[in-house]
Order: sequence, then structure tokens, then C-alpha cells
Amino acid sequence: MSKALSIELLAILATLGFALGSARSAASPGYHITHEVSLPGDEGWDYLAFEQGGHRLFVSHGTRVLVVDTDTLKVVGEVADTPGVHGIALAPDLGRGYISAGRSNTIVVFDLKTLARLQEITATGENPDAILYDVASHRVFSFNGRGRNVTAIDATTNTVLGTIALDAKPEFAVSDGHGHVYVNLEDRHEVAAIDPKLLSVTSVWPLTGCENPSGLAIDPVRGRLYPACANKLMAVVDTSSGKLLGTAPIGAGVDAAAFDPGTGLAYASCGEGVLTAVRAGKSGRPQVMQTVQTQRGARTMALDLATHRVFLVTANFAPAPAAAPGHPQSRPATLPGTFRLLVLEPQHAATTMSSQGAHP
Repeated sequence: MSKALSIELLAILATLGFALGSARSAASPGYHITHEVSLPGDEGWDYLAFEQGGHRLFVSHGTRVLVVDTDTLKVVGEVADTPGVHGIALAPDLGRGYISAGRSNTIVVFDLKTLARLQEITATGENPDAILYDVASHRVFSFNGRGRNVTAIDATTNTVLGTIALDAKPEFAVSDGHGHVYVNLEDRHEVAAIDPKLLSVTSVWPLTGCENPSGLAIDPVRGRLYPACANKLMAVVDTSSGKLLGTAPIGAGVDAAAFDPGTGLAYASCGEGVLTAVRAGKSGRPQVMQTVQTQRGARTMALDLATHRVFLVTANFAPAPAAAPGHPQSRPATLPGTFRLLVLEPQHAATTMSSQGAHP
């Protein structure tokens, strides 16, 4: 083979390799359920939180937080006495965790290593719901649903610093780690930007076409927010301007959202029983990459950024009770003994883990 021909052949192979790589990145990630794990208790549930860099999943469940080892898929502990638990915020650099207990209007502080309760902090608004640790400011923010405000806590001293008024019902919140916090304003169809040091709202942006946003994810590198909307859409918002860049269809009954910088995918977990994965292109307009059949009720989620595994919880349900005239229909009761964890893995990760025997 001549030198000129071999160079030409190498160029062709390089082009083919690039094309194949691009095709793989554009293909469906192949998520599917790989494990179902029974969990104790029959109460309701809300947020999940994964310990990034570790292997523990924190599951809010009625009046406690269950802790699951995601290597063995076994319950290894709990934080009890958290009535009306909603969210869990982890502050690994301080060795502590924070739990919003909605019915007692408190924030429960616990030791991340031992799970021992350390103290309770009274929220400055009713029904603390979403909760967030902002590593840049070393502050914890409790987003109080009925209080329509935010409680700011100094995580180094566990003292309340102040209250941020919202005049709206806050839902999920995210931080970019560089001095900006964002929260969905569910009943106003907006997202607010907050300065975590000045404890002030710096911007409020309308989410045109996005109704009752609940879940919220962030791509801090590209400066994009991913609000998940009740009208079966996931939106993309530019964090520098508040401009809505586009929307993509998702399932019904969405509650949570997450973003994976390793795959460039944003996820929306929906109570109808689907997980939608979307990717935003250079323009920011999102495209659905996969719609995964999960199970009814699996509306909240957590994501392991190292393995790209997605964790959901759900249960089986009794028939929904008939709605009284003039009142919304109540949620159906869960059937005893059916609360469970669902583990979803992308095809490439599942193959690798199976060959290594990573899971029982």
C-alpha cells in the first residue's frame, strides 16, 4: 500500500469513527428497569436525594427518611421523626444533612456519617417543602409552600439568617454553585433567580406555555434551566437572560427533574409511569431522546452522576375515591407492602455492571 493511499484510508476511517460517535451520542440511551427493591412502610413519599461520590440514596417516606445502599440495594438506616417529610439536602463538605419536615414546620439536621439527629431549626414559613444546600455560600434554603417564602440558614452554625419573600408557591430549586439559586414558582408559572448571599430575588422570568412548573434541573456549564411543567412539557430557559429556548413533550403527572452533565441528558419523572430523557442542542431547543416505561406513581427521582443510574420510588394503589362535588379528587391510597425502589440504567451501563457483577 502506498503512503498516499494509507493516509487517505486513515482519513476515511477517522471520518467514519466520528460519524459513528455522533450517531451513538444522538441515539437513545436505552434506559430500562434493572432492579425492583421492596422498601418498608406504607406511607406517602416525596423527594429522593443521592449522595454524589458515595453510594447512598435518601428516600423521604411519611415520617422518616430511609437510607438505601445503592451497591447492595439494601436499607442501611433511617432518620426518624420527620413528620410530613418532603426534601433532603446534603452538605458533604460539612458532614451534615437537612430534612424539611412539612407538618412540624421544622428543618431536621442530621449527621451524614451516623445519621444521628443533631438539632431542629424552625422554618420561617409554613410547610417547608423543597430544600437546597448551596455550596458556594454554605447556606441551606428551605422553600416553604404555604408560607410562600424561603428560609435561609447558615449551614456552618445552623442559625437562621433571614427570609426571602416570594409571594408565590415555591417548588423545586437548584443552584449553579457560583452564586445563583433558581426556584420554580408553581402557581405563577414562573421561575425566580435568587442571590444566596444577599438573600434577595434578582429576577423573575415567565415560563410562557409552561403550566404549574414543579421539577427543575440545571446545566450550570451551558447556563440552562430545565423546568418540568404540568401540561406535559419540559422547557429550557437561558439563565443569563431568562429567555425560553424551547420545549419538548413529556409524560403526565411530572414532579421531578434532573440533569446529567456526563450524558448531556435532562430527565423528567412522571406519575403516569414514564421517564422522559431530552437533550438540548446548540440552540437550546430540546429533543426527546427516549421515553421509558416505568410504573404508575413513579413521579420523583434521583440521579447518580457517576453511573448514570436513575432511582424512582412507587407503590401499588387502591381505586381512587369518587370526588365530592366542588372538590378535587383525592389521591388513591397505597396498598400495604408495595412500596418499592426502581433502578433504571442505560444500556451501556447495565451491560458493564452486569459483566462486573456490581449488583445482586
